[in-house]
Amino acid sequence: TQRSQFILVNKARPLPSALINELLPEVNTHLPRDLAIKKIPAELCDLLNKDPKSPFHNLIVRQSDETHKAVITHSAVMKVIERSLKPPLGALNQFKGLGGSQSDIDGMYRTMILYWSSVKDVFTDAWGLPSTKSRLMHSAGIRVMGDMMDQIMLRADSSPDPRSEISKSLNRIKPHCRWTKGTWEELNWQWNDIQSTGPHIRRLSDFLIHLDRTLSREAR
Repeated sequence: TQRSQFILVNKARPLPSALINELLPEVNTHLPRDLAIKKIPAELCDLLNKDPKSPFHNLIVRQSDETHKAVITHSAVMKVIERSLKPPLGALNQFKGLGGSQSDIDGMYRTMILYWSSVKDVFTDAWGLPSTKSRLMHSAGIRVMGDMMDQIMLRADSSPDPRSEISKSLNRIKPHCRWTKGTWEELNWQWNDIQSTGPHIRRLSDFLIHLDRTLSREAR
C-alpha cells in the first residue's frame, strides 16, 4: 500500500520513470490504466534482473541499486516487453489473459529466457559489455533484437526443437552483425554509429528482419 501511495502521490512530479517501474511489481492495489499496463513488463524486467539463471542477471540498470556494473537500460528492456505483448504477432501476446483470466507470467518469462539466452550464447563476445564497447548492449541493440524475437519465436514455437531453431536463426545473421567492431556494410555504418533514435532503430531492425526472412527461406 505504501508503494502504491508513493507512486500515485509522486506521479505528477518529475519522479524518474525507472523508479516507478521498479516499484510496480510489488504493488497489488488498484493502479491507473497507464501504470497498470506497465505492471507485467516491470515484473518480467525485475525477474530477469534477479534470477541468476537469466542472461540479464544483474545487467539491468536499476534506479535504487548502483552497487553492480549494470550495462542495459531498464527502459530498453521494458520497451521490448511492451512491444512483444501487443497483438497480433508479439511473442508474449499469446500469454496475456483474456477477459478476467490471469496472464501467464511464467510462460512469458520462459519465452524471454529461451530467446535471450540464445542471444547471449551466439553473440557471447558482445554480451555483458558496456554500450560504449558493444552496441548489442546499447538500448538500440536490445530493442532491435527484441523486434527479432517476435519473428524468430513465431518459427520456434512451431518447431519440434525451439532452442535449436532460435540458435540456427541467430547464427545465420551473426556473420552480418557488427556489434563491437567493423562496418555494417549494407547500412554503411561503423559499429558505434548506432544511436538510440527512432530512425536508427527502425533501419537496423528492418535490415535484420529482412535478412532473417531471406536466410530462413534459403535454409529450407
